[in-house]
Amino acid sequence: MLQIHNSLTGRKEALVPIEPGKVRLYVCGITVYDYCHVGHARCYVAFDLIQRWLRQRGYALTYVRNITDIDDKIIARAAENGESISALTARFIAAMDEDFAALAIERPDHEPRATEHISGMIALIERLIERGYAYVGASGDVLYAVARFPAYGRLSGKRLEDLRAGARVEVDDSKRDPLDFVLWKAAKAGEPSWPSPWGAGRPGWHIECSAMAKALLGTHFDLHGGGMDLKFPHHENEIAQSCAAHDGQFVNVWAHNGFVNIDNEKMSKSLGNFFTIRDVLPRLRHPEVLRAFLLSSHYRGPINYSFVQLEQADAALTRLYTALWGIDTAAAAGVVDVPATLAVHRRAFETALDDDFNSPEALAALQGLARDLNAARARGETAAVSVLAAELQRLGAVIGLLSLPAEQWFRLSAAQPLAADGDAEVVPALDEAAIDELIAARLAARKARDFAAADRIREQLAAGGVVLEDQPGGRTLWKRV
Repeated sequence: MLQIHNSLTGRKEALVPIEPGKVRLYVCGITVYDYCHVGHARCYVAFDLIQRWLRQRGYALTYVRNITDIDDKIIARAAENGESISALTARFIAAMDEDFAALAIERPDHEPRATEHISGMIALIERLIERGYAYVGASGDVLYAVARFPAYGRLSGKRLEDLRAGARVEVDDSKRDPLDFVLWKAAKAGEPSWPSPWGAGRPGWHIECSAMAKALLGTHFDLHGGGMDLKFPHHENEIAQSCAAHDGQFVNVWAHNGFVNIDNEKMSKSLGNFFTIRDVLPRLRHPEVLRAFLLSSHYRGPINYSFVQLEQADAALTRLYTALWGIDTAAAAGVVDVPATLAVHRRAFETALDDDFNSPEALAALQGLARDLNAARARGETAAVSVLAAELQRLGAVIGLLSLPAEQWFRLSAAQPLAADGDAEVVPALDEAAIDELIAARLAARKARDFAAADRIREQLAAGGVVLEDQPGGRTLWKRV
């Protein structure tokens, strides 16, 4: 049975959907004021893996991932750039879509934008006021009364007394309690606003997800995810809002992914120690390298970003593609005598992902399958080779890897380092047209029995980082090293 670590209880629990066979998942999405960085990639690759495996296991999944398109940072960046908020957000939503597509992050079933759900947020705030959990402050802001919700802090393990004791808050006479947070911000000159019962204004950040989750998944759903940094206060505030507005439980299972670190410090825009996805991808053989790197650590733990780690991910993928190189997997369709090892590796792969989506163990199962495939090839077991290769491709596709023909993988240049300032030059490689011409010239030399010339061409290609492999029937495969 599929088990998920529940951040709310601190233990792994069997997934028991509210509705048998159906799972509803909400993941907090991007605030679109800048390009996505590798920390974002870590989060959304992790939840892409989760949604893929839930579907693979036969659940009817409804996956919601929101977009925050109104926020203090968005307003400030638009003003800084001298562009409209709509132009800024449209530009960065398009960039996010491109980055996510490159990383094989599948689109959610619903991708609501905050500005499309203002009326739902207002209705939710009205309900909180009616129930005594929110009030209008002297400033005109509507605030949530944290002290009214006794369970506040349960998700993050924080106590109200400790939070108040250690709070560093600006003096705000409109708050009854320094921990109270804004649900609705009164309009300021020059900022976008919407009409409300409390005057023109815009929503606070936390109320957005409560309203959008309710609209698309209901008041009680199965699984809510996001980065570890959202556990407090964002997810804590979501619970307080949603449970206060609607009696009963909000979410059954909470899942949080760990940080990407650089020199053991969290990668983030606020710290200035981040690489955008667009910085990194041009230096890699293929975006699968970054995806494989992110899957090489369990989603709940931290992962340390470095070029060495990316090189290791490239090497691991190359071992898998090497096993697939030159094999016709279509021939597997007619094979009846399936190798016994296939079931062993499939079971290891499935067991890993059923155990809290353990992607490192799933990748290890793929490597084991590749080793058996190489051994079968060495023994000349043609049918077994086709079957094992087809299974390797199929399992790789489940987690968003091995999407290319192996021959194409080896025609791509290996990863190259990224300078700290992002300005390092990419070293040019021998282009494919030149390689194909040299291979054709070598073939012609061999036909003319001019083996010395053929050897010289092979050496010339090797000097350019290209290795040849002659196949039966006169076919020559090549790869970059």
